[in-house]
Amino acid sequence: MTAAAAGVAPEHERLGFMLPFTPLHHLLLRALDGPVVMTSGNRSGEPQCTDNDEARQELAGIADFWLMHDREIVNRLDDSVVRCDGHGISVLRRARGFAPEPLALPAGFDGPVRALAVGGDLKAAFCLAGDGKALLSQHLGDLDELKNQDAWGQALGLYRSLFDTKPDLIVADRHPGYRSTRLAMELARETAARFVQVQHHHAHLASCLAQHGRAIDAPPVLGIILDGLGYGDDGTIWGGEFLLGGYRGFRRLASFEPVAMPGGDKASVEPWRNAYAHLRAAFGPDFLTKLPADRPFVRALAEKPLGVLDRMIERGVNAPLASSAGRLFDACAAVLGICFKRQSYEGQAGMEMEALASPFMDAAKAWPATSPKGPAISWKGLWEALLRDQASDVETGLIAARFHRTLIEIISRRAIGLTKENGVGTVALSGGAFQNWLLLKGVLAELTVAGLEGLAHASVPANDGGLALGQAAIGLALWH
Repeated sequence: MTAAAAGVAPEHERLGFMLPFTPLHHLLLRALDGPVVMTSGNRSGEPQCTDNDEARQELAGIADFWLMHDREIVNRLDDSVVRCDGHGISVLRRARGFAPEPLALPAGFDGPVRALAVGGDLKAAFCLAGDGKALLSQHLGDLDELKNQDAWGQALGLYRSLFDTKPDLIVADRHPGYRSTRLAMELARETAARFVQVQHHHAHLASCLAQHGRAIDAPPVLGIILDGLGYGDDGTIWGGEFLLGGYRGFRRLASFEPVAMPGGDKASVEPWRNAYAHLRAAFGPDFLTKLPADRPFVRALAEKPLGVLDRMIERGVNAPLASSAGRLFDACAAVLGICFKRQSYEGQAGMEMEALASPFMDAAKAWPATSPKGPAISWKGLWEALLRDQASDVETGLIAARFHRTLIEIISRRAIGLTKENGVGTVALSGGAFQNWLLLKGVLAELTVAGLEGLAHASVPANDGGLALGQAAIGLALWH
């Protein structure tokens, strides 16, 4: 196989491919000797252009050549992303080839009530549910762009028209700032539908249960929900959660220790902020003075406005507390020199660290970094071990692998303990961090050894692209 160009999926160990699925693709590829690199016809973060004039205007200066067509595009439909791994096929982005194929809902969800669940603001997708079926829309992008909000509304109108649906119930996330939640509230007023808000990680749990056919009145399970962020019931940001529950409710048993996100949303795109906040939380505000000044990440942090971050954290101004698994990955990546300044796309730091760790996983052992007992999992021991390895010039890829191994061990150990305490035999794994194959595979293996049933996402994304299915299931269950 010819080596791929350096600009194709840099710093990753996997490449995606697609076969030609239209006559035009076949005609084009007959004239070429090898594969082509393709992307959707849109500016980053915006919906795809759907007519020739729009494409000429929006993509001017980006596209070098134009291949036009006279067929009208009625409905935007992005390409799906699917991974084949150790436990079969996992859908990472659900769109072409899957939507709008209905998903069968589990036993007990076959009533006449019609629900519309709007999902979240990232990886937006909505869900129409009723009569024992769920229609999960295609991936519609992130709703921070006005054009994506318009595309979301157009797609919803098309689905409601095609499937002749008037919702009795509209379900949204509890985050007060979500655009999807505001759109749902407006739609509930217009249609006089009942409006329900659902906690973000509860919806992730229900999404995993629904696709595995878990009945509406089945006994509770332990859910391990790891993601970037979601609005918690206590007003903080959640993202590393151990929940006991089912469709009708949940109880938070444990979580990652909350750490400040200095800069708020900026911390989600600038990993150095999370590195500083995590190390500060573990070792105190003067931790930099205790580290060798010649370490690359120490030198890089010293150039940042750390005094401003200290004041933000101490005063609680634009530095919300978050138990986020995603931000823990970002912090570790930054210390290892990965995406220190900025991520160019969501999850970049974690994905690059996964790729870096992968070749070393067989040889890597977890650090002896236990977390104190109690509901909050502390990472101080992990950071002590990581910095010790780094000071000993251990290869960066091996450190990344040991980070994964340690995370797997601590999460699994806590999960096994909680299942014993609560008489539970099933563990559901959800949230975008579980699209990390090393983490998912490792936790599933530990649960199996302990005699527990592990449920992982397959037909519906573990990330926010599957959120609406869980919201719909919760809404319908609460209606009964």
